[in-house]
Amino acid sequence: MAPSERTDAHGMEALIGGILLTGLCLSIVCILAGLAWYRAVSGTFRLDYELPATSVVQFLLADARSLSSLHAGPRRLVSLGIGILMATPYVRVLASMAYFAAVRNWKYVGFTGTVLALLTYGLFH
Repeated sequence: MAPSERTDAHGMEALIGGILLTGLCLSIVCILAGLAWYRAVSGTFRLDYELPATSVVQFLLADARSLSSLHAGPRRLVSLGIGILMATPYVRVLASMAYFAAVRNWKYVGFTGTVLALLTYGLFH
C-alpha cells in the first residue's frame, strides 16, 4: 500500500469512527437524559408506550417537531435518542460517499452510492 493510500485509509477510518462514536454518544445522552427526566417526574424508569409504525424519516421528523414545541417530554427525548441511533448508519454511508468523492475514488463512490440509494429507499418505506 502506497503512503498516500495509507493516509486515505486512516482518514476514512477516523471519519467513520468519529461519526459512529458521535451518533452513539448523542443517542446515549438523549436516552439517559429522557430516562432521568421521566424518573424525576414519575418516580419510575418504566416507559410504557409503543413506537409508531412509521418510516425512520417520519419518526425523526415527528420527534424533531415535538421537541421544538412546548409539549416535548421525557418520552420524546428517549425517542429522539432512538432515532439518532437509527440514523447514524445512514450518515456514516453518506459521509463515506462524500469522502470517496473528495479523494476521487470513483469505484467506491459507485459502491457507496448504491448502498446509499438502497438505505434511502428503506428510510422512506
